[in-house]
Amino acid sequence: MGLHQRTETAGILSFLVCAAAGAGAMSLAGTLLSAAWKISLRRLLVASVIIAACGTISFILGYAHPSQNPQNTRLRWLSRIRRLAETLALATVYASTIFLTSYAALYIVNAVMGPLFLDYLTAICAGLSGIAGYVTLVQAEMMDAKTLASLLPVFVIAGVSVAGLTTDDQNWYTNNFSQLGDRTTFAAKMFNSTAILTGICIIIISYFCVSELITTYRQRVEWRQNQGPLQGGHTIKHYKLRLTVLSLLLTLAGMGFMGVGTFHYTPHPMLHNGSAQGLTAAAAILLIALPWIAPQLSISIYAAGYLAVAVCSVEMRQWLTGHSTMTNAEALAAMCFLGWFIMFSRQIASIESDRIAEQIVRTANEEAGLAAATSLASGGSMNTADAVSAAGAVTDLAGMTTVNIPAHTVDAVKPTRGRRIHSRITPSA
Repeated sequence: MGLHQRTETAGILSFLVCAAAGAGAMSLAGTLLSAAWKISLRRLLVASVIIAACGTISFILGYAHPSQNPQNTRLRWLSRIRRLAETLALATVYASTIFLTSYAALYIVNAVMGPLFLDYLTAICAGLSGIAGYVTLVQAEMMDAKTLASLLPVFVIAGVSVAGLTTDDQNWYTNNFSQLGDRTTFAAKMFNSTAILTGICIIIISYFCVSELITTYRQRVEWRQNQGPLQGGHTIKHYKLRLTVLSLLLTLAGMGFMGVGTFHYTPHPMLHNGSAQGLTAAAAILLIALPWIAPQLSISIYAAGYLAVAVCSVEMRQWLTGHSTMTNAEALAAMCFLGWFIMFSRQIASIESDRIAEQIVRTANEEAGLAAATSLASGGSMNTADAVSAAGAVTDLAGMTTVNIPAHTVDAVKPTRGRRIHSRITPSA
């Protein structure tokens, strides 16, 4: 079986195991828990914890598989430590996302069905645990920035929805979002936890994005040095400084979200406002200066950032003039930034896919050139079909279009009597 087929098979097994574990854990919880934990909302909380635990364990088992480590002992340990840190960080993201999403779904269905819903809670917990186990295991095997970015809106919407649905302050939206978290209730804790974990998610995704930008740039520089300039390739000046600024701004934005959730407005007004204003400033600078910070991105990302800044500026003016509430301004700014951040992450994932595809093409052409040189050195021959097949075999396996080899390179590998041929198959423009 191939990689994708093995992954799907493992996902199905994870579904069955997690479904059985979820049903058993929920039945056991109903037997062992005290009467105080058998009320409807707390039972929903227990079910959400079980679902999140099944999904998180499945993700860890899928992501923490053995990988190739460097031969150097010191580098091997650093690689393992880095892998462990990545696994724990991503597991935190998945655990919080699954918990908030499942609790929001269970809360809404319970509000619609009433007490009758509790009779089906064990079966529903088993089904959702199986789904969580399947999805997390498959995503762990195929992890990239697109997968991480797709979790962020689900996580934020679920967390804020749960906080808004469970709060006892029905007029919080007339002031600002900070009022939703400025209490000691379950809803306030849910909102603050969502803000903190959102900041952590942003920092984690930013780490993967910046790492991919570094890898892509270094690989292109190496190709330029070894095989000549790439089509449309160029050296970016002050690249380390640009990436440092990008990392700093993304980290400050994540820390701003964490500060909003950590410092409540009533006991810590200055720290709370400072975190919110720091988040706004970091996001604005990042969106405006992005063409200089990351010039290798698409122009559509720059346009989306400028549009977000313009829309938020108009809404801010509406709030300052009394035509809108601060809640609307905060919600719009958060949605614009998170929406842009998702597009940014997916753009980085696209760069990664292009880099891998280009690497496959180059590998195929190098193997074709080596085969041609070996054939000529041994006095053999290579026909046109063999040359094209050698150059396109690896590429076809990747699902790409076969490399177009110009006629003069194919003719160069044909046998010629009376003289020695020095030729090399090169990728076409």
